[in-house]
Amino acid sequence: MNHVFEFSNISAYRGGTLVFDGLDLSISIGENTVILGPNGSGKTTLLKLISREIYPVHSDDSRMLVYGRDRWNVEELRSRLGIVSHDLLKHYGAHAFGRDVILSGYYSSIDTWPHQIFRAAEIEHAEELMRQLGVDELADRPFGRMSTGQQRRFLLGRALVHRPEALLLDEPTSGLDLSASFLYLDTARKLMQQGTQLILVTHHIHEIPPEITRVIFMRKGRVVADGDKEAMLTSSNVSALFGCSVELIERNGYSQAVPGNS
Repeated sequence: MNHVFEFSNISAYRGGTLVFDGLDLSISIGENTVILGPNGSGKTTLLKLISREIYPVHSDDSRMLVYGRDRWNVEELRSRLGIVSHDLLKHYGAHAFGRDVILSGYYSSIDTWPHQIFRAAEIEHAEELMRQLGVDELADRPFGRMSTGQQRRFLLGRALVHRPEALLLDEPTSGLDLSASFLYLDTARKLMQQGTQLILVTHHIHEIPPEITRVIFMRKGRVVADGDKEAMLTSSNVSALFGCSVELIERNGYSQAVPGNS
């Protein structure tokens, strides 16, 4: 077993829409990767397949393994793969206190509940994560009274309670101002530098940190290109992916997209 996930000949629906028809895709352990594509390319469905929120169409010719296994208890999976999704941000309970947002990661629940028991070491770890993420002063603030950037940092802490081997982030800076975006990206970089693998799902070029080594282009439910970051992130390649003229500007290991000449 040397892959975070392996999809072979996977077909999957969301509602009545066929999103994937025979998808083949795998990401190796330790490979910092971005899955980049326009809206409607299947990125969110892919994330839901990995997290076991939805399941593929059964077929004897298909295979879907996460860390080498086709069956997982969701709580057990969270100890290997921490997931911060856009849906989680939208649906997390507004009245949960900040500290409880992070503690809820131990049970993969929304907020904490009276029957859940937390050891002293778990509470201490949650407090340390809040300090590391710069949100310890918000421990007793309701989630609904936080800024989007603060909410995202608490959800990141929720994903980190199990010290996962890899993090899967879904458009992590969407809706954040520049300061909050830079802080979040800096946190992601530090985690990678400390050995946590990052798998980023996005359509935002500026979210791709310098430590990313592999870029996967996805469009209309298919992987249309896959390779080394330097070869993939070019103006012509990104223009073809998004169907418009794009010029990439590189600074400090990041790329930014600006309109190209029509």
